[in-house]
Amino acid sequence: MIETLNGLFETVNYKEDTSLKLYYNDEAESYPAHWHTTLEIIMPIKNIYTVEAAGITSILREGDIIFISPGCIHTLTAPDAGERIIFQPAMDNLRFMRELEAALNMISPIHIITPEKYPDIHQKIHDILLSISDEYLQNNSFSEFLIYAKLLEILTLIGRNRIDFSEEQPGIDRAKQAEYMEKFFEICDYINIHCSEDLNLDEIADLSGFSKYHFSRLFKQFTNVSFYKYVNQKRIAKAELMLLNPQNSVTDVAISCGFSSPSSFIRMFKIIKGCTPSEFKSLYKDGRAIHG
Repeated sequence: MIETLNGLFETVNYKEDTSLKLYYNDEAESYPAHWHTTLEIIMPIKNIYTVEAAGITSILREGDIIFISPGCIHTLTAPDAGERIIFQPAMDNLRFMRELEAALNMISPIHIITPEKYPDIHQKIHDILLSISDEYLQNNSFSEFLIYAKLLEILTLIGRNRIDFSEEQPGIDRAKQAEYMEKFFEICDYINIHCSEDLNLDEIADLSGFSKYHFSRLFKQFTNVSFYKYVNQKRIAKAELMLLNPQNSVTDVAISCGFSSPSSFIRMFKIIKGCTPSEFKSLYKDGRAIHG
């Protein structure tokens, strides 16, 4: 259920004294295009559920699990009868964890876990979500603490399942895997800091110590996106923060975030966010009015 919607912006009304919201939804009600600042995880329990996000329409079967990234505009369509878990945890309070950004990149903008695609981890994640639902509804002491621990376990399962550098570098041992991981964390940190500069694939590949070919393949395995898409995602994330200030024009933000022209900035912003920078400013204004 969407309790507070202004324009496209949903204000998530968390459970009292927590940064969590979960409901066992059995409403035959569809929800219009909207976005929010929380992660959203949906798992149908009975019947299908349709999610349209990032230009993709996904029909979830019973037990399929979709992750919808913060800020991703999406539409939900329910059948005449059915049940599903809808879980919305705030993630800002976990940003101090270095690995969180890598994990969120792996599921951005949406990610679907099915038994066919993820036979090794689907059932585990399915069971953890059921246990999160039980814990949330029981309202025990330290409930929020335990639920976030379970959420981190889910992200760990996805991360470890996706990142296996031995697929690209056969024969590497655990120590070398850890070394590669640390190297790519450092590279991502560097990109995050310097994303508004002219970052060149050849130069960053040299920093990594890999050939451009191997760096590109390993980087995509680590982040789930190409090098240039990752750079643009970081630029757009920086632009979002700047657009929150009404005194910053779209042109000023485009230049400050490393785009060659306002038109290229607008085009990339719409690709990543699903709306133009001007529309985003308007959406934020609506959302801010809710909180004010």
